[in-house]
Amino acid sequence: MSIASGLRGRHLTRRLVQLYVGLTLYGVSSALLVRSALGLEPWGVLHQGLAGKTGLTIGVVSIVVGAAVLLLWIPIRQRPGLGTVSNVFVIGLAMDGTLALVPEHDGLAVRVPLLALGIVLNGVATGLYIAARFGPGPRDGLMTGLHRLTGRSIRLVRTFLEVAVVATGFLLGGSVGVGTVLYALSIGPLAQFFLRRFAVPEREGGITVASSGPAPAEDAGPAGGPAPAQDAGPATAARPPAVAPGTPEQAILRR
Repeated sequence: MSIASGLRGRHLTRRLVQLYVGLTLYGVSSALLVRSALGLEPWGVLHQGLAGKTGLTIGVVSIVVGAAVLLLWIPIRQRPGLGTVSNVFVIGLAMDGTLALVPEHDGLAVRVPLLALGIVLNGVATGLYIAARFGPGPRDGLMTGLHRLTGRSIRLVRTFLEVAVVATGFLLGGSVGVGTVLYALSIGPLAQFFLRRFAVPEREGGITVASSGPAPAEDAGPAGGPAPAQDAGPATAARPPAVAPGTPEQAILRR
C-alpha cells in the first residue's frame, strides 16, 4: 500500500468523506473521554501523561507520538496509506479543537454521559474510517507489523503493547479508571457494528459486491465471527469480509 493507493473507484468521494469525518470524530471522542476524567483509552493515557510532563497539548502529543510510531514502520517494512498519514494529524487537531470548546466538569451527572458518548462516538468513528479503506492508523499498523515479524498472535502483540502503553502513561500521570476498562470491553463490538453500517460497496470485474463485516481469524475477538454470505441475486456476488484476517484494520477490532 502506498499513500496514493485507493484514490480511485466509483465511491471515492464517499470514502474520502468517511475517512475525514471518521478521523475528526475520533479526535472529538478522545477529547470527550478527557473531559469525563473517568479514564482514557490506552494510547490516550500515554498522550495525557506526556502532555502533563512536556507542557504540550494532548493533541500535539498525539501527533508527535503518531509520527514517531510511523517511523517504526520503516524497519518492519509497513507501507502507509492516505488514512495512515491523515490519522497522525487530523485526530490530534480535532482533539485540541474539541477541548477548547468543551469545558471541564466536576459533577458525575455530566462526566458519566461524556464518557458514554465518547466511547460510542469512538466506535462510530472507527467504523467510518476503517470502512473507507485508506489504510490503518500508525499504532495498529505497528501491531500487525510486529505480529508478522514475531509470529505471535495479533491479540498477544496488541495486549503487550497496550499494557506497556497504559503502564507508561499511568506512571507519567495519565488517567486510568473505569472509562479505560469500559472502553477496552466495548470498543471491539461497537467498531464491528458500525463497520457493517458504513461498509462501502465495491465493483470488481463487473460484479457489484459490498462489504458486510469483519472476517474470521485465528484470534477472534469478543465481538464474534463473520457475517454470513447473502444471496443478492444473479448480478451480485456473495459479500466478502470488510476486514481481511491479519490486516492492520482487523487489529483495531481485536479487543
